[in-house]
Amino acid sequence: MHEDLQEILITEEVLQERVQKLAAQISRDYKGRCITLVGVLKGCVPFLSDLLKRLEVDTNVDFMMLSSYSGSQSTGVVRTILDLKQNIEKKDVLIVEDIVDSGLTMGYMLKNLSTRQPRSLEICTLLDKPSCRKTKVPIKYKGFVIPEKFVVGYGLDYNELYRNLPYIGVLKKSAVKGL
Repeated sequence: MHEDLQEILITEEVLQERVQKLAAQISRDYKGRCITLVGVLKGCVPFLSDLLKRLEVDTNVDFMMLSSYSGSQSTGVVRTILDLKQNIEKKDVLIVEDIVDSGLTMGYMLKNLSTRQPRSLEICTLLDKPSCRKTKVPIKYKGFVIPEKFVVGYGLDYNELYRNLPYIGVLKKSAVKGL
């Protein structure tokens, strides 16, 4: 375990088992169709990569980068830093996100993408933190519901660190400024 962590919340083995189950469910739901996975950078990368390898349907992949955080705190203002390269009109779109907490970023993204007239638009998140929700968002696929703790690893970061950890861990308060 990394020295800056107080605990491992979700082990690498448990993560991989859940990703496999999500991929199987998504593959069943989209059988015979091609889906466009829209990864929300940067945190989605490990999750999207593992999910993509296990999907048994045709896929396209595109990315968006949105920002509403400064360090460990949400600013409440969502900015689009990188937009999609593909046209998603009349396509089945699945947003792949690392974590949904306040729901502000995901709410913004849903409104933005729905104006582009996709055939379907759903959310797949690895982590759901409903205790922090400020706006309701419909999450069709979720890996884990987690408590209100500041987590890192498997793509999630604190000031761009810890993304490379193969598990989800909770940072020690001493490692986080402002928590």
